[in-house]
Amino acid sequence: MPPRTRGGYTSDAPRRRPTESERRRRVHLREVDPVADPDPVEHPQHDRDETEEVFEGAPGGPIDRSILQSFHKHVAAKIWLEEDRAPLKLVNHGVKLQLWELDMERSRIYETVHRSGLAPLTSCSHRVASRPMLSAFCERWQPETTTFHMPFGEMTITLDDVASILHIPLLGTTDVEASRETEQCRSPSVRLLWLRDHFSTITDASSDDDIMFATRAFLLHLVGCTLFADKSATSVAVVYLELFRDLSMVGSYAWGAACLTYLFRQLTTATRFEVRQLGGYLTLLQAWIYEHFPEMFSSPDMSYTESRPRALRWRPHVIPDSLQSVRERLDRLQISEVCWEPYVDHRAEHPSPDIAWYSGCLKCGQVVEPYHPERVLRQFGYIQTIPPRPFTPPRPDRSILLEQYWERWTDHVLTDQSRGRRCHYSGSGESVPEYMAWYDRISHRIVQPPQLRSGFTTDARSSLPSHAASTSDTRAARALTLLRLVISGGREQSVDVFWGALNEAHGILAGSDETSAPHSTPSPAPASHSTPSSATLPFFSPATFVYPPAASDDPPPLIVPPPPASVAPPAASGPPPPLIVPPPAASVAPPAASGPPPPLIVPPPPASVAPLAPAADPSAPAPDSTASTTVYVRAKRKKKT
Repeated sequence: MPPRTRGGYTSDAPRRRPTESERRRRVHLREVDPVADPDPVEHPQHDRDETEEVFEGAPGGPIDRSILQSFHKHVAAKIWLEEDRAPLKLVNHGVKLQLWELDMERSRIYETVHRSGLAPLTSCSHRVASRPMLSAFCERWQPETTTFHMPFGEMTITLDDVASILHIPLLGTTDVEASRETEQCRSPSVRLLWLRDHFSTITDASSDDDIMFATRAFLLHLVGCTLFADKSATSVAVVYLELFRDLSMVGSYAWGAACLTYLFRQLTTATRFEVRQLGGYLTLLQAWIYEHFPEMFSSPDMSYTESRPRALRWRPHVIPDSLQSVRERLDRLQISEVCWEPYVDHRAEHPSPDIAWYSGCLKCGQVVEPYHPERVLRQFGYIQTIPPRPFTPPRPDRSILLEQYWERWTDHVLTDQSRGRRCHYSGSGESVPEYMAWYDRISHRIVQPPQLRSGFTTDARSSLPSHAASTSDTRAARALTLLRLVISGGREQSVDVFWGALNEAHGILAGSDETSAPHSTPSPAPASHSTPSSATLPFFSPATFVYPPAASDDPPPLIVPPPPASVAPPAASGPPPPLIVPPPAASVAPPAASGPPPPLIVPPPPASVAPLAPAADPSAPAPDSTASTTVYVRAKRKKKT
């Protein structure tokens, strides 16, 4: 037997690097001899990808790789190394849905579709989708957390967003037999065009069997164009037909959760650098961007009413910006530019569902994705805290366990203690002081590298900001958010509130906010919109205030500064000059005027200042007025011509 090398390979066998599939299956090619190698931990890991070390400590992060463990394969990591990717090709079937409409001649089919809860999908799908905008957000998606990593924290599409944007059911039972069939049969598909050609001509005058077949075909065509749009762009998997075996049970399925799970998986797949397409229901993703970033991308429809799905609130359009410009806009995005609670006006028609607080796994056939509302508490109106580590979803083949887990979802919602405290201002997007320092270590906040930004020159490469320099941007954003919230409170607030806010903003900018005394924990703000007092502000405590001097009824004494040294005092001869008193404040009534106004006292210029013009010489000739008149006439004639 040939001797083994240090890495465990035989000397006559060629060494090779394991493939990606072998790494995922944790297949280690080296064999450890317990006698020759008693402590294999001390030896280097030959099956580890060397590219993982490139991003540790790099500008933009992450420094701590314990959360984003697969970041070395992420498209954002490649972009930071100046390996750019073109905008993704989007799979959008908004136009195809209008090729098969249910009119009055097909009312029986529409009644079944309406009972299924999927009828809103026939009208709320966007016909166009913006490639630069969706591609830029896809570059910020992280598979481990199933959230978008923005410069100020994490955001994601919640079940509340699905219910408000699409108006499809979130709760429902699970057909175990149909779910198993969906898992086992994955490849066969049918063309969308074939479904339209064979079943769109059936009307109410047809037989009952034909209407039933056409209803199933329409529902399969509907979910293939919306909820489960794959990257084939022309077909839909026939496994979803199993969901429509019993048409009376279609309305009891959790379509919203299935749609969100499928979109999460499509976003995760599109984060790989070699992927060039994005599937899933892009109307949900695009409408979510419009809702939470209305000042950047949206174009509202003024005829919208709150009784309709929120997807119809916006006019979809393709933004003229390039992918690089959208990246830079997102890199510069401030927390105040985000609409954290966009559905306040929508709550009267559609209240927030309790299942939106469910924390666990979402399952759709063979796809299982984690769902973490505790990572995006600001989207629910709560102060964001440091979330726990994301959990790894179980294997899809444990379908019965996952279905039981979903059916008992009330046992897996976040408790009041896990949710924490509500924000003191609606839509303020507050977070605990230590959140941004933690987020800056584990996240990739900036996607566009500095050397590729607009207007960046190669001469400035030596002055690239370090990873720690991003902390100054974070401090500036926190200070501006604090001052903006206090200023928006109006003038009815007490002076202590303004003084406390200024002191807190100064501490944030100076970098002493983390080392100062711990803040007090105020009670949550009341539901009313009354003017907040200093006791309800989360940014400072009364103990850190610098109070102004106590006010008294007597007016303050008049302080007249002495004249500068370079200005000579007026001569002592004659009566003294009158005292020049500055005008009183606007709130104090001026005294009644008596007699003529005092003369204006203008001090002579200092000796060190040269006069503006030399003194006129009496022997000099008088200026020629004819020349100036001639120039004026010539200029006037030129103006007329």
